[in-house]
Amino acid sequence: MTLQQQKAVIREEVLSIRDGLAPHLRIEKSLQAAELGISEIEFDPGTIISGFFPIRSEIDARPLMDMLRGKGARLCVPIVQDKTTILFRELIPGAELVDTGFGTCGPNSEAAVLNPEILIMPLSAYDLRGGRIGYGAGHYDRAIQRLRAKNIEPRLIGLAFECQQVSNVPMESHDQALGALLNETGFKIIEDQVRI
Repeated sequence: MTLQQQKAVIREEVLSIRDGLAPHLRIEKSLQAAELGISEIEFDPGTIISGFFPIRSEIDARPLMDMLRGKGARLCVPIVQDKTTILFRELIPGAELVDTGFGTCGPNSEAAVLNPEILIMPLSAYDLRGGRIGYGAGHYDRAIQRLRAKNIEPRLIGLAFECQQVSNVPMESHDQALGALLNETGFKIIEDQVRI
């Protein structure tokens, strides 16, 4: 079985578990994660931070994003531009949100495209060494590479439920390891990151 196939199996298994969480528990756990994360994520006012709107049964990053904005963050969210590219458009309170595909919404094309310094990233599965599995399209991996090409070294923080943790994520050469993890039980800085 290839690494890609192994990741697909893990993704399917973990998403099935995540889908089994009752909606009220997802809300409670999202709020718990936000409360735990806001005191741990350090940044200067004006720092550009990317969050995300939840799809399917994902943890809801919006409570954390609201708290980050309250501490002076400049927020943006990923917008799928095409099959291989995501952009990060500025999220301003009260601005119009439009359908951006994949069951989510985001700022329209008039919103500024930003280069985030901190990425709060959705996950399908993760391990405690910073290994992460997304949805398989590689959007974040390529976006991170583009940021690094602009001499921006973004902090990568995975946000997910504890039930999405696995013992080991198989990593491919293009996979970008997380620098920290946040779930409803706490915030963990990855000391011994996966290196390819």
